[in-house]
Amino acid sequence: QVQLVESGGGLVQAGGSLRLSCAASGRIFSTHRAAWFRQAPGKEREFVAAITPSGSTNYTDSVKGRFAISTDNAKNTVVLQMNSLKPEDTAFYYCATQLYYCSDSAQMYQDWGQGTQVTVSS
Repeated sequence: QVQLVESGGGLVQAGGSLRLSCAASGRIFSTHRAAWFRQAPGKEREFVAAITPSGSTNYTDSVKGRFAISTDNAKNTVVLQMNSLKPEDTAFYYCATQLYYCSDSAQMYQDWGQGTQVTVSS
């Protein structure tokens, strides 16, 4: 079981930026697909972004051009840089990993962090 710890959440005004980090217990991002999901109260957990060990990325349409996912294998960290934040980005953000790619559905990811809150005010 992989240990994941998210950090970097907080309160920011619309149009601002936040940088979320996900630290792993080992060198897993060289072998595992990594992703960020988010969940707002009363809503389903939704896919935000993913990155493969080779560096290929995928984003949900609502964050394209605003968010960027990256990895630092030497530091066992995956980062989500969030720019031009909107109130609708407000949610609890989770980091997750998947050893063998099946899909970006939440249920296909094996390991999850505890999450970090992101709140964007108008």
